[in-house]
Amino acid sequence: MKLSMLLWLTTLMPQPVADQACLATTVYLEARSESTNGQLAVAEVALRRRDRGRWGDTVCKVVTSPHQFATTTTPGSFEITNLEAFNKAWQVAGMSIQNWQLPVAQRRMLVPRADHFATTAISPAWSRNRPSVTIGEHAFYAVN
Repeated sequence: MKLSMLLWLTTLMPQPVADQACLATTVYLEARSESTNGQLAVAEVALRRRDRGRWGDTVCKVVTSPHQFATTTTPGSFEITNLEAFNKAWQVAGMSIQNWQLPVAQRRMLVPRADHFATTAISPAWSRNRPSVTIGEHAFYAVN
Protein backbone atom coordinates (compact mmCIF):
# COMPACT_ATOMS: atom_id res chain seq x y z
CA MET A 1 0.00 0.00 0.00
CA LYS A 2 1.23 3.50 -0.77
CA LEU A 3 2.07 5.73 2.18
CA SER A 4 -0.26 8.45 0.92
CA MET A 5 -3.20 6.01 0.77
CA LEU A 6 -2.55 4.71 4.27
CA LEU A 7 -2.33 8.22 5.73
CA TRP A 8 -5.51 9.23 3.88
CA LEU A 9 -7.32 6.19 5.28
CA THR A 10 -6.47 7.32 8.81
CA THR A 11 -8.66 10.39 8.24
CA LEU A 12 -11.66 8.06 7.87
CA MET A 13 -10.93 5.89 10.92
CA PRO A 14 -12.22 6.37 14.47
CA GLN A 15 -9.56 8.21 16.51
CA PRO A 16 -8.16 5.28 18.52
CA VAL A 17 -7.68 3.20 15.37
CA ALA A 18 -6.30 6.18 13.44
CA ASP A 19 -3.80 6.87 16.22
CA GLN A 20 -2.60 3.27 16.18
CA ALA A 21 -2.33 3.29 12.37
CA CYS A 22 -0.38 6.57 12.36
CA LEU A 23 1.92 5.37 15.14
CA ALA A 24 2.47 2.00 13.44
CA THR A 25 3.28 3.75 10.17
CA THR A 26 5.78 5.99 11.94
CA VAL A 27 7.42 3.04 13.72
CA TYR A 28 7.59 1.18 10.39
CA LEU A 29 9.18 4.09 8.53
CA GLU A 30 11.56 5.14 11.30
CA ALA A 31 12.57 1.86 12.91
CA ARG A 32 11.37 -1.27 11.10
CA SER A 33 14.88 -2.75 11.20
CA GLU A 34 15.35 -1.97 14.89
CA SER A 35 14.75 -4.17 17.94
CA THR A 36 11.42 -4.10 19.72
CA ASN A 37 12.91 -1.72 22.30
CA GLY A 38 14.10 0.58 19.53
CA GLN A 39 10.63 0.62 18.04
CA LEU A 40 9.01 1.20 21.43
CA ALA A 41 11.34 4.15 22.02
CA VAL A 42 10.30 5.76 18.70
CA ALA A 43 6.64 5.32 19.67
CA GLU A 44 7.36 6.76 23.11
CA VAL A 45 8.72 9.98 21.58
CA ALA A 46 5.59 10.42 19.46
CA LEU A 47 3.27 9.80 22.42
CA ARG A 48 5.23 12.18 24.65
CA ARG A 49 4.94 14.85 21.96
CA ARG A 50 1.18 14.30 21.79
CA ASP A 51 0.92 14.77 25.55
CA ARG A 52 2.88 18.00 25.39
CA GLY A 53 0.56 19.36 22.69
CA ARG A 54 3.19 21.41 20.88
CA TRP A 55 3.02 19.24 17.76
CA GLY A 56 -0.68 18.34 17.89
CA ASP A 57 -3.30 16.76 20.14
CA THR A 58 -3.58 13.41 18.35
CA VAL A 59 -0.89 10.94 17.34
CA CYS A 60 -1.75 11.51 13.68
CA LYS A 61 -1.30 15.28 14.00
CA VAL A 62 2.00 14.81 15.81
CA VAL A 63 3.54 12.39 13.32
CA THR A 64 2.35 14.38 10.32
CA SER A 65 3.67 17.73 11.60
CA PRO A 66 5.99 19.03 8.87
CA HIS A 67 9.55 17.66 8.99
CA GLN A 68 9.14 15.95 12.37
CA PHE A 69 8.80 12.27 11.43
CA ALA A 70 9.33 10.12 8.35
CA THR A 71 5.63 10.25 7.49
CA THR A 72 6.24 13.76 6.10
CA THR A 73 9.73 13.28 4.70
CA THR A 74 9.04 10.02 2.85
CA PRO A 75 7.43 10.36 -0.59
CA GLY A 76 3.71 9.54 -0.60
CA SER A 77 4.41 7.07 -3.41
CA PHE A 78 6.53 4.95 -1.03
CA GLU A 79 5.14 1.40 -0.92
CA ILE A 80 4.75 -0.34 2.42
CA THR A 81 5.62 -3.84 1.27
CA ASN A 82 7.13 -5.60 4.28
CA LEU A 83 3.92 -6.84 5.88
CA GLU A 84 5.74 -8.76 8.60
CA ALA A 85 7.53 -5.58 9.68
CA PHE A 86 4.31 -3.55 9.47
CA ASN A 87 2.49 -6.14 11.59
CA LYS A 88 5.23 -5.86 14.23
CA ALA A 89 5.00 -2.05 14.06
CA TRP A 90 1.21 -2.33 14.53
CA GLN A 91 1.72 -4.49 17.63
CA VAL A 92 4.36 -2.11 19.01
CA ALA A 93 2.02 0.84 18.43
CA GLY A 94 -0.81 -0.93 20.26
CA MET A 95 1.43 -1.86 23.21
CA SER A 96 2.75 1.69 23.36
CA ILE A 97 -0.69 3.26 23.36
CA GLN A 98 -1.84 0.87 26.11
CA ASN A 99 1.27 1.64 28.14
CA TRP A 100 0.72 5.37 27.70
CA GLN A 101 -2.83 5.09 29.08
CA LEU A 102 -1.39 4.08 32.46
CA PRO A 103 -0.65 6.68 35.15
CA VAL A 104 2.79 8.22 34.52
CA ALA A 105 4.36 6.46 37.49
CA GLN A 106 3.30 3.06 36.11
CA ARG A 107 4.43 3.53 32.52
CA ARG A 108 7.38 1.59 31.19
CA MET A 109 9.65 4.23 29.70
CA LEU A 110 12.77 3.44 27.73
CA VAL A 111 13.78 7.03 26.96
CA PRO A 112 12.41 9.23 29.78
CA ARG A 113 11.84 12.87 28.76
CA ALA A 114 13.07 12.23 25.18
CA ASP A 115 11.11 14.21 22.61
CA HIS A 116 13.53 13.94 19.68
CA PHE A 117 15.59 11.22 18.04
CA ALA A 118 17.93 10.83 15.11
CA THR A 119 19.93 8.04 13.58
CA THR A 120 23.38 7.70 15.04
CA ALA A 121 24.80 8.35 11.56
CA ILE A 122 23.95 12.06 11.80
CA SER A 123 24.35 14.80 14.39
CA PRO A 124 21.61 17.43 14.03
CA ALA A 125 22.32 20.93 15.34
CA TRP A 126 19.61 20.57 18.01
CA SER A 127 21.37 17.49 19.43
CA ARG A 128 24.69 19.15 20.26
CA ASN A 129 25.63 19.26 23.94
CA ARG A 130 22.56 17.25 24.92
CA PRO A 131 22.75 13.90 26.70
CA SER A 132 21.25 11.03 24.80
CA VAL A 133 20.21 7.42 25.13
CA THR A 134 21.20 5.18 22.25
CA ILE A 135 19.10 2.17 21.28
CA GLY A 136 20.21 0.41 18.14
CA GLU A 137 20.82 2.93 15.37
CA HIS A 138 18.92 5.79 17.06
CA ALA A 139 19.95 8.35 19.67
CA PHE A 140 17.12 9.82 21.77
CA TYR A 141 17.28 13.34 23.23
CA ALA A 142 15.31 15.55 25.63
CA VAL A 143 15.28 18.84 23.71
CA ASN A 144 12.14 20.62 24.93
